[in-house]
Amino acid sequence: MVSPAQRDQAHTLRRLHDGSGLLAAAAMRQLDENLPWYRALPAEDRSWVGLVVQAGISSFITWFTDPSTPPHGAGEIFAAAPPELTRSISLQHTLQLVRLIVEVVEDHSDRLAAPGTERDLREAVLRYSREVAFSAAEVYARAAEVRGAWDARLEALVVDALVRGDDDDALRSRIAALGWSGHGSALVMVGTISAPLDEVRAAEMRRATRRAADDALVGIQGDRLVVVLGGDGDLRAAARSLTGRFGPGPVVLGPSVPTVADAGRSAAAALAGLAAAAAWPHAPRPVLADDLLPERVLVGDAVARRTLVDQAYRPLVAAGGSLLETLSAHVEHGRSLEAAARVLYVHPNTVRYRLRKVAEVTGWDPLDAREAYVLQTALALGRLDGLRGTPL
Repeated sequence: MVSPAQRDQAHTLRRLHDGSGLLAAAAMRQLDENLPWYRALPAEDRSWVGLVVQAGISSFITWFTDPSTPPHGAGEIFAAAPPELTRSISLQHTLQLVRLIVEVVEDHSDRLAAPGTERDLREAVLRYSREVAFSAAEVYARAAEVRGAWDARLEALVVDALVRGDDDDALRSRIAALGWSGHGSALVMVGTISAPLDEVRAAEMRRATRRAADDALVGIQGDRLVVVLGGDGDLRAAARSLTGRFGPGPVVLGPSVPTVADAGRSAAAALAGLAAAAAWPHAPRPVLADDLLPERVLVGDAVARRTLVDQAYRPLVAAGGSLLETLSAHVEHGRSLEAAARVLYVHPNTVRYRLRKVAEVTGWDPLDAREAYVLQTALALGRLDGLRGTPL
């Protein structure tokens, strides 16, 4: 025999079924009137939110059939919408949706509930909304976890493409999807890692790079770590702050480039520097790839060879006079001012003056041992290329 309470519940349930369209329409009106963020959404996202609202009302009615069962969670409600919706509306917005639906049902409880059961209906919707609110947090937590894993895979692919020197619209779109703002210049730093990074350490590395620079990408390639930094600030200073997060051995900074689309050039220089750094055991850490030009030439880097010829040898040839001859005498006679002066039949002070002019023309100082080695390499390369110079 059906009890009066069961009869009233069945009556309320029928009226809820019949009024579901009314509730959905009232909820959508409230959304548009009371939630500015909803009005600002694109039309497609607003339609998805509408489906979520309808699914929430329908799910409540289904649960109300047997309130002794656990309420359906937000996962079932959000199943009507694509996962990307969690990017468009925040957890806070979702909780606002839940509260709005509760208010709509409460406002209509007198019309929808069987006489005398209005309070039961309001208590039921409050209980249901509480469970949905808790499960919504789980939905967003799972979405964040999935999104983080997806972003990490996409980031690895983007860094690989930049290292290869790819540059196309698809790559630029992927970089933008990772949140790269595109302001300022970019540079690439490379080094090693002492041990494979697990997910926690890799995530911490990514957080550290994003604290150091406006934009950052991290690629882990076996035992090699590649970091792309970008922004308007001092990128070299940002890179130096990250050096301690690399493993033992050299850390090399590629040259700054105008945009991340040009990062392939910076990456190529940095990787060539990493391959050649062992030839300069006392190099600073980090070391600029452009400070490793002679070593990069030794490992067959054509860009380094061309750079040395263009920036050191050709300017000396173009300067004319005796600068090239003086530099040759200096480096080939033990970097001794007196020995070079004897070969050239001039005073040592004249040699010193000419070498200062060499430094002004090339940017490398022949009186510094390291920079003299750079210039000596440039001299040899220019001669091998058959460029015109002044022989001894």
